[in-house]
Amino acid sequence: MTDVRIDDLPVRDELRGKSPYGAPQLDVPVRLNTNENPYPLPEPLVERIAERVREAARDLNRYPDRDAVELRTRLAEYLTDTSGYEVGLGNVWAANGSNEVIQQLLQTFGGPGRTAIGFEPSYSMHGLIARGTGTGWISGPRHEDFTIDVPAAEKAIAEHRPDVVFITTPNNPTGNAVPAGTVLALYEAAQAAKPSMVVVDEAYIEFSHGASLLPLLDGRPNLVISRTMSKAFGAAGLRLGYLAAHPAVVDAVQLVRLPYHLSAVTQATALAALEHTGTLLKYVEQLKTERDRLVAELRAAGYEVTESDANFVQFGRFEDSQAAWRKILDRGVLVRDNGVPGWLRVTAGTPEENDAFLDAVRGLKKEQEQSG
Repeated sequence: MTDVRIDDLPVRDELRGKSPYGAPQLDVPVRLNTNENPYPLPEPLVERIAERVREAARDLNRYPDRDAVELRTRLAEYLTDTSGYEVGLGNVWAANGSNEVIQQLLQTFGGPGRTAIGFEPSYSMHGLIARGTGTGWISGPRHEDFTIDVPAAEKAIAEHRPDVVFITTPNNPTGNAVPAGTVLALYEAAQAAKPSMVVVDEAYIEFSHGASLLPLLDGRPNLVISRTMSKAFGAAGLRLGYLAAHPAVVDAVQLVRLPYHLSAVTQATALAALEHTGTLLKYVEQLKTERDRLVAELRAAGYEVTESDANFVQFGRFEDSQAAWRKILDRGVLVRDNGVPGWLRVTAGTPEENDAFLDAVRGLKKEQEQSG
């Protein structure tokens, strides 16, 4: 077969030279590079999933509930129970992972001739999905400590007048949370420049020391909160994301959704997981404790650490982060090199996995001190 590369094909100009999103999976004893929840689903939940899927299987000759009414109702109840802010069926939409939620938002409010802005380093899929939907991408400013530079961000919004503004809290890959005051300031700046959608990505919010920003939805129809079941629910393989917003936003994204986009099996599995919220959130509390332990132990070992409200920790600084990544890998532990110069990211794992990681980075620090 003729040797043909992607760029030899008639792909769109904004996709040329780009690489697909992903993290390398290597066969090593400890893998802490993809922000997965390390705890398998409890057996009672596995059994309940099997029951729910068995029930759904009897009707697989029929299309699933196109509007996922039962699932969205249960998600609304979960948001209300955990945030104290009343959310109803009409405020919630669900899709195949938060990435599809973001894609649908950009298909609806972005697209050719429109732009989106995010404050980088942040979740790289925002920019990738923007380009994939033909939306122009603008990289906004952060301070050296990875907090958002509010005056500079307001200036960028006023200058570029984006159609969509992304704010990630807790931020990935840095882990730091964004204060409500910052979100409000950028929301007001976005509405002053031109009526724009502001999307707050709360994929890791259950791990935060603080509260969700869901209450900010009140009186702000152009604000969207995006969530996922991949992290706190330990259901990365499920691929279920959702958003909370004004009912008009939920109506709008349905203009671009594919028919019957959520399978009956996906809906059944997600509903089973929501029945076990209490148990799953206990695992979250364990991971928060382990995350805080990683922060303390890394600092005690002499590393710089970004404040983390997520299930991962960004640490450094390294003269050569790729070389440091390789040396940690040589010790049997896989972490993530996110391309932030001088920094690496580690996911909070089980206590045993975290012990192995800490042994590896202490060994690396000792090696650096001896060679220095």
